[in-house]
Order: sequence, then C-alpha cells, then structure tokens
Amino acid sequence: MATTLQSGDHSVARIAMAAELLDADTELTLARAWRDDGCEQSLHRLVNAYMRLAISMAAKYRRYGAPMTDLTQEAGVGLMKAASKFDPDRGVRFSTYAVWWIKASIQDYVMRNWSMVRTGSTSSQKSLFFNMRRVRAKLEAELSAEGDMPTSEEIRREIAAELGVPLRDVELMEARLSGSDFSLNAQQSGEEGREWVETLEDDGAQPEEEVARSRDLGTARGWLRDAFDALTERERMIIAARKLSETPETLESLGSKLKLSKERVRQLEAQALKKMRNRLETVHGTAVGELAQAF
Repeated sequence: MATTLQSGDHSVARIAMAAELLDADTELTLARAWRDDGCEQSLHRLVNAYMRLAISMAAKYRRYGAPMTDLTQEAGVGLMKAASKFDPDRGVRFSTYAVWWIKASIQDYVMRNWSMVRTGSTSSQKSLFFNMRRVRAKLEAELSAEGDMPTSEEIRREIAAELGVPLRDVELMEARLSGSDFSLNAQQSGEEGREWVETLEDDGAQPEEEVARSRDLGTARGWLRDAFDALTERERMIIAARKLSETPETLESLGSKLKLSKERVRQLEAQALKKMRNRLETVHGTAVGELAQAF
C-alpha cells in the first residue's frame, strides 16, 4: 500500500477509481477478518476501496501549497490508521469513521510544513489555522450587508466567539499567517554585506562575565576546601557522605559504619556544618555570608 501511494498522483487515482465499491455487509466481513485474524488481504481490500475518499479529501487542501502527492500519501496514512483502529461491532460504517483519521493526518502534515517555524498544534490553533479565513470572510460579508464597517479588533472578537477560541489565540494566529519565512542569511536592504543573522543578540554569557564567574567559583571552592579541612577525620567522612556524594548516604547507613546511633550521626553532621559556617565567617569575612548560609 505504501509503495502504491508513492508512485504518483495519476496511478494512485486510477487504482482508486478502479477499486470495488463495498456494501455494508462486505465491509463488515473484511473489517472483522482483519481485526480477528490479521488477514492482510482483507485489509488491502478495505483500504483500497476507500482510497478514492482519501484522495478526494486530500484535494481540498491543495490551496495550502503542499504537493498533491504528499497530501495523498498522508491521506493514505490516515486511512491505514483508521483501518487499524476500526471496531466493526460498533455499528458505524468504515467510511464515516475513516473521515476523521484522514482529515487529522492531512491537517497535521499541512501544519508541519506550512512554515519552518511551527504554527501550533493545539485544538484551538488547528481550528483557527483551517477556518479563520473562511469565518473572517463570512463575518465581513454579513456585517457589510448590514452597513457596518467593523474594525480589525471587532472582527477578531467575532472570530474568537464563532470558533470558540481565546481572543489571544486569534491574534497570534493572525500574526503568524500574515508573515512568511525568510533566511537569516539574507542581506539587509541598505546594509551592504550585512546579514540579518548579524543583528541577533547573543544570549550567552559575555567573555568578561565568564572570566569573573570562573574566578569567583575558584575562590569559593578554595574557601570551602579550607573549611572542610578544619574538620576532624570523622566529621569529614560524614560531610562527604551526606553532602558531597551524588547518592547521599542515610543516617542509618552511616551509623552502622561508624557504630553510632542514627541520632548521634545527625548531631555530628549538624556540628560539622556549624563548624564550617563559623570558619567561613571568621576567616574569610562577611564577603562569604551568603555562602556560609548554605551550611
């Protein structure tokens, strides 16, 4: 089936038009054979019979600039999804069920390829993308017939109410659809040799900021190393296991190693942290006040 879809519009159309028309009983039999027995021949008959429906739906989206071959292929993908999920015992015709999957597959493809910048895929954004122009034209015609000259803001509010979406979504979609993609390597008018990419601000840290940060970090590490060295061997072991390990040990685990109670280990940890804090404040001054608060 996938090979057939990629062979070109005309061949696909010819195959679709030549496919059999299924009555309700045959459709039900094929759907059950695929669901219950995994019969691929039944699946192919079912899908091929409704490929003309998929092509017809795909043709309605040509105005969005996508190649008909791609639209047809996406319609076929939706048709295959419908066949894989269809429950023949629910009393619904396969064609009725398949319409929703075909439409969803085509619309997702169109929105993915409309712009290099993703337009959006929420239900409200999708509704706006495919219906905003139609609703706008209808509203403008109705209001003009009544002799009104609505403002753009009034039109946007009417569209939001008509489609049941937030006004903010209407404003965002209108802005996206009114623009177009352009290369950042394109040259600016009046700026010989200068490309648009050169005007983008670098969000990364500036070199002088990186140097200052590296220097401050090194100083802080030195202070912490000095405070850590002021501890006893047992205190250093506790702080290393509890604060400097990627997987901190529990008080109970440390207690077993040191042959101490869990509460005694907790007391020693608190005592060691206090000693480090005092060392930072008294030896290195008030400049490390914030660092000392970590202890």
